[in-house]
Amino acid sequence: MPGTEATKALTAAVVDSFHDTPDPRLRELLQGLVRHLHGYVRELRPTMKEWEYAVEYLTAVGQKCDPTRQEFILLSDVLGVSMLVETVNEQSGGTESTVLGPFHVVESPKRDSGDNIDLLGTGTPGVVSVRVMAVDGSPLAGANVDVWQCNEDGFYDVQQPEIQPLGNGRGLFRTDHEGRLWFRTVVPSHYPIPTDGPVGLLLDSTERHPYRPAHIHFIVEADGYRPLTTHIFVADSPYLDSDAVFAVKESLVVDFARVDDEEEARRRQVTAPFRLAEFDITVEPEKNVEPEKNKDAR
Repeated sequence: MPGTEATKALTAAVVDSFHDTPDPRLRELLQGLVRHLHGYVRELRPTMKEWEYAVEYLTAVGQKCDPTRQEFILLSDVLGVSMLVETVNEQSGGTESTVLGPFHVVESPKRDSGDNIDLLGTGTPGVVSVRVMAVDGSPLAGANVDVWQCNEDGFYDVQQPEIQPLGNGRGLFRTDHEGRLWFRTVVPSHYPIPTDGPVGLLLDSTERHPYRPAHIHFIVEADGYRPLTTHIFVADSPYLDSDAVFAVKESLVVDFARVDDEEEARRRQVTAPFRLAEFDITVEPEKNVEPEKNKDAR
């Protein structure tokens, strides 16, 4: 390759330019970025026209971002980077994590256990029952559980402001003394990620489909424990084997069982038939942080 020694010298000079960065982790990240990015260029040798297009493309991605849409997260998702970051930071003993997604952009309204997060009253009614536990099986009372999902047509509230009120499909819950909470909702649909921007152009150009299987998002936070970002996936949904953002994990696929019992429906404050999902979420202690429950026990 022409100029090989010169390109290596350039890379070394750029890496060295960050040598005096006070924060050692920032220094490590920046120097690693330079080495890998320069290695990519040396390997594939993009033309000036190709590099200009790449810069224009990333500019367009940024221009597509707004307070209710994060195109850069979407790009990270479809390239598998979001899932890779989740995987290298995976809990070793708790519930598996998965991607945040581009629609956690609105603060979820506070709700009580048993509330209905479906504000429209359409679609197949669902009931979701969750138990939050530590890895030793003890329940975590007072854990915050942030929930968000699309509607039965595959759209989030921020995508349909003229149809869905802000906060539809969202809720911020706290677990009870047994670590439990439940809520009423509508069974979500599989859906295409937004394709009207640069990420859609990427998928179209590479003949990749844009679909995600039906799922509900969760962020679980409890004092003294590592925050967990995860989903549950509807077991009979299409695209479980080809999620556009590579986020499906077998342990997160949950049966939304059909319930025809009228008495059970009344107890759950829904109409029969409805779909019922029950599952546990397990979180790990923060490293070098004593969980609050252990502090209280002393």
